[in-house]
Amino acid sequence: MIISRTRPRPVVLEAWPVLLITGAGLILFAGLGYWWASALTAGVFLFVLWFFRNPSRLVPDEQDTLVSPADGKVVEVTHIHENDLLKDEAIKIGIFMSPLNVHVNRIPYAGKIVKIVHRPGKFFSAFNPRASCENENNSVLLETEKGTRILFVQIAGVMARRIVYWIREAESVQKGQCFGMIKFGSRMDIYLPASTRVTIRPGQKVSAGTTRLGVMS
Repeated sequence: MIISRTRPRPVVLEAWPVLLITGAGLILFAGLGYWWASALTAGVFLFVLWFFRNPSRLVPDEQDTLVSPADGKVVEVTHIHENDLLKDEAIKIGIFMSPLNVHVNRIPYAGKIVKIVHRPGKFFSAFNPRASCENENNSVLLETEKGTRILFVQIAGVMARRIVYWIREAESVQKGQCFGMIKFGSRMDIYLPASTRVTIRPGQKVSAGTTRLGVMS
């Protein structure tokens, strides 16, 4: 069963300044007959358009089902004690986002944003285990209607050095809603209640807002 087909802007707002500049440059160079410069500018325009794409997604409606917050490949599924914001036992799922993935991130479950914490840090490769705790990151703590807390963390990497988010503390959000992006790919970690029945495995490819990560009990 599908609750909705999200219909966001096809290209996120962060792309528009670059698109306007390169679009104007393309028109100018073409008008002056500088075809090599026109071709180069057109290439930049198309790359930005593709990189900042934000396709619509089908969001599952099954009760207590969590969806992936990011496009990419699952690189970690482990049971840990999260000592920072959850301060509880949790299942940690790590998702690697390559430069080829859609970079817009989505809310994994409906609820209210309790806390947002941005921390500067290093820029290890997203595959490096140290990336989760030492890289620049943005942590989002969400509380569901039943009082269950879920933590998801945007993590910068070697290439991805800018984290963007569009949500605020105390804001109510819906499952599958766009909430931010990590430019040029990196990693997203999500911490689920320890009792969650996880339905994905390491090596599996996931899509934000669409792929089911598990079911909360």
